[in-house]
Amino acid sequence: MLAAMPPSPSPRPRRAEPPVRTRGDACPGALRLHPAADGRLARVRIPAGDLTAHQAHALADAADLLGDGRLSLTSRGNVELRGLPDGCGGRLAELLHDAGLLPSERHERIRNILASPLAGLDRNTPADVRWWARRLDGLLCASDSATALSGRFLFVLDDGRGDVAALGGDVTLVAESGITGDGAAGGGALLRVGDDPAALRIAGPDAPRAALAAAETFLTAAAAGGTGAWRVRELPEGHALSTRDVAEGLRAAGIEASYVAEGAGVAESVVRHADSSAPGIIEGRDGRRALSVLAPLGRLSVAQWRLLASLAADDGSGELRLTPWRGIVVPGLAAAAAAPRLRALAAAGLVTDPSSPWHRIGACTGRPGCAKSLTDVRADVTAAVEAGTPLPPGLPASTPVPPAAPLYWSGCERRCGHPHGTWIDVLATEAGYRVAVVGPDAPRPTPPVPATPTASTAPPATPGTPETRPE
Repeated sequence: MLAAMPPSPSPRPRRAEPPVRTRGDACPGALRLHPAADGRLARVRIPAGDLTAHQAHALADAADLLGDGRLSLTSRGNVELRGLPDGCGGRLAELLHDAGLLPSERHERIRNILASPLAGLDRNTPADVRWWARRLDGLLCASDSATALSGRFLFVLDDGRGDVAALGGDVTLVAESGITGDGAAGGGALLRVGDDPAALRIAGPDAPRAALAAAETFLTAAAAGGTGAWRVRELPEGHALSTRDVAEGLRAAGIEASYVAEGAGVAESVVRHADSSAPGIIEGRDGRRALSVLAPLGRLSVAQWRLLASLAADDGSGELRLTPWRGIVVPGLAAAAAAPRLRALAAAGLVTDPSSPWHRIGACTGRPGCAKSLTDVRADVTAAVEAGTPLPPGLPASTPVPPAAPLYWSGCERRCGHPHGTWIDVLATEAGYRVAVVGPDAPRPTPPVPATPTASTAPPATPGTPETRPE
C-alpha cells in the first residue's frame, strides 16, 4: 500500500471565494532566490527527479561552496539549497548551467514534473514513463506560452501503478499499458486535470504534447477568470477547467482524445495504489538491482549526498532518481553489490529499512530556517523519535487512523510540504502541539497537547517576506 496516498485525488472543497492573485507567485527557483531566516534559499527543479552523478556532484559543490553544507529534498522530487549569502546568484547559476541543470533560464521555475520513481526499474513496472518526462520537459522549455505558468503548476506522470497519480497534479497522465522507453510502442494514457474524476484517453506517444496542451488550456481559462489563478484548483466558479474543456484544447492541437466518464473504469485504470516509498533493495527484470533510501526529514549532508553520487557513478548506471517521499533511488547495481552498498548507506545515516521510525515521518523547515514557525520542529521531532515517541499524546485511541498514514509535524498553520490525502497532523500552536488526523472525512482536531514547542515564544514572522510555500 502506498504510504500516505489515497487511491484517488484527495477531495478538496472548492473555496467559496477563490483567491485573487494580483501578482506573479513568489515561488523560489534556481535564479530567483527566496529570503529565509537562515539566508537565501534556492529551489532547483529536477524534472521526474532524474539526475546524473555529475549533476549530483555539482549540487553538492553548490551546497558546499555557497550554502550551509546540506541539501533538502522536496515533496516534488526537487532539491533546495539553504543558507545562501546575498549576491551569490550569479555563481550559483554558473554552477548549475555547467552541469546542465538550467536548460532554459526563462522556464526553470515551471519544470515541475513528477514521475513514478521506479518506472522501468522493478519487476512490476507497468510502463516506462520516463520518456514522457524527458519529452514534456523539452516541450516546456521550447514553449513561449508556458512561461506564463506559475512555479507551482504541477505535471504528474504515473506509470500505471498508482504511486503518484494522487499527488495533486494540475495535469496528470497515467499509463494504461505498453509504454516503452521511447514512448512509441502500443498502449495508451489517461489524462486528468485537477480534481476532475473524469479523464481523456489518448495515445501514449501523444501524452507529452497533450500535457502541454492541457496546461495551455488552463492558461486560457485563468486569463478569462481574471483572478490570476496559479493552479487549476484556484480557478473561479464559471471558469473552472473540466476534462471536456481540455478535450477541446487537444482537438485544436490535433490530438485525438476520447472522453472517459467517472465510474467508467477510470479508477481501476488510474490508480492501483502501489508503494514506491519503502526503502531497500529493488529487483529489476534485467537482474540488476536498485537501492532506495530515504533522508531523515528530507535533509542530507554534503557527505551523504556525495556518497550517493559516487555510488551511482562507480557501481550503478551513473544516474540517481529523487522521489516525492524525500528519498533517492540509485539504479543499475550488480546483484552481489546491492546488500553491502545498502549497509554502507545505512552506516552513513540514511534510512534503508522500512521498519525505521523515520519511515513516513516528515516535518516542515521550522526554526531557525523559517521565521513563521513557532518552534524548532525538526529538533522536536528528532527528540521524540529518539525517545521512541514520534507521536505526541493527544490523539484519542478511538480515532480511526488509516494504515501506514504518514506523520507530519508543522511549525505553523501553513503546514508547508505536508502530504496529500490523509495524514496524522502534528501542529505547533501557541498552546502546544495539536494532534489530529487530516484528510477526507477526518474527525475534528483534538485540543493542543500541553507539551509546548521548544520555541513557541518566538517572535512573529518578519513582515514583508514574499509569499512562498515550500514543497
